[in-house]
Amino acid sequence: MEFVKFTELEERIKRILEEKAVLKTRNEELAELLGNKEKELEELNKKLKGLQEEKETVRTKVDSLLELLQDI
Repeated sequence: MEFVKFTELEERIKRILEEKAVLKTRNEELAELLGNKEKELEELNKKLKGLQEEKETVRTKVDSLLELLQDI
């Protein structure tokens, strides 16, 4: 009778340890995925900043051309 309880306890502990290993692996995968997404977001933010600067440059040039046209 006592051995049955120890066997059940041992099985539960084994399942918990297996689940812990699976969760640890999944956590590592998710951490890597998060790191990749953060890098991707950083690249997109840099690209967006460049596009905004380009937009402002074009706006300035267009305003300058419009001023020239007003003098005509």
